[in-house]
Amino acid sequence: MNVVAFNGSARLDGNTAVLLKTVLSALDREGIRTELIQLANENLQGCGACFRCFKRKDGRCSVDTDPVNTFVAKMAAADGILLGSPVYFADITANMKALIERCGMVARANGDLYQRKIGAGVVAVRRGGAIHAFSSLNHFFTIGQMIVVGSNYWNIGIGREAGAVSSDEEGIKTMQRLGENMAWLLKKLTA
Repeated sequence: MNVVAFNGSARLDGNTAVLLKTVLSALDREGIRTELIQLANENLQGCGACFRCFKRKDGRCSVDTDPVNTFVAKMAAADGILLGSPVYFADITANMKALIERCGMVARANGDLYQRKIGAGVVAVRRGGAIHAFSSLNHFFTIGQMIVVGSNYWNIGIGREAGAVSSDEEGIKTMQRLGENMAWLLKKLTA
């Protein structure tokens, strides 16, 4: 079993990464392989609505000037997918939105590549907009016919400066429980 996580933050190893790594650590303890992909320093473009992915049906986006096709393949091969984003103007980052648009479109064009996989969104926030960003991430999972796993609270950590979410005790416990719940569900589905 394996889970791939995507960090949509423009900051390498910032608050979103702290939250995702907390979830991944819980999965690691349960014997589930994990990988964290950070989108910082990438310049992903959104879907251009060319619909070539529907014509070609080869599991790839027609745009191959960035690593999105690698990300599509990693999602297709994974048993679980985590998407993490900080809140930028009350929503997810542009890179995360581009990832969702293009990976989602290719998946739909190729028989819903991610259906029945486990998915969860994680949000780092300074103050407001967290629930809207959390919903944006979850829409990717639900339209893709994925199974959304939850925690004991919404998957949100609060902090502004890099690493500040580590002081959000409730947020960290929420991420730990999310990893435990994801591991439990993955094991149940593969039993």
